[in-house]
Amino acid sequence: MQVFNAVGRRKSAVARVYLSAGEGKIIINNRSLEEYFPSPLLRYVVCQPFTELALSESFDVKVNLYGGGISGQAEAVRLGIARALISYNAELKPQLRAAGFVTRDAREVERKKPGRPGARRRFQFSKR
Repeated sequence: MQVFNAVGRRKSAVARVYLSAGEGKIIINNRSLEEYFPSPLLRYVVCQPFTELALSESFDVKVNLYGGGISGQAEAVRLGIARALISYNAELKPQLRAAGFVTRDAREVERKKPGRPGARRRFQFSKR
């Protein structure tokens, strides 16, 4: 049995995805998808590459996930699944790219600057 793996990142979340032939089970950090992501919207985000390609019952997915919040984690898993599907079959790449699942969202949190309350925030100006 061949296993296809890929890494997906979003904000500070990192997902290592392992794709193998199976019946559609998604396991994240040894928990089911429904248990790890209780929100139906986040479950939808994770499963988008499979629904786009109509392959939802063809693969089992195992994910090691760490860092970030739940939204960033869900999008990191989506990118990892898309990349693993491309390593499985490179002909799927144009369809996944058209849906926007291959592009890594490079936006990161800007660091806090010294002497300031936040990254860009300034203390209130007082004339007197």
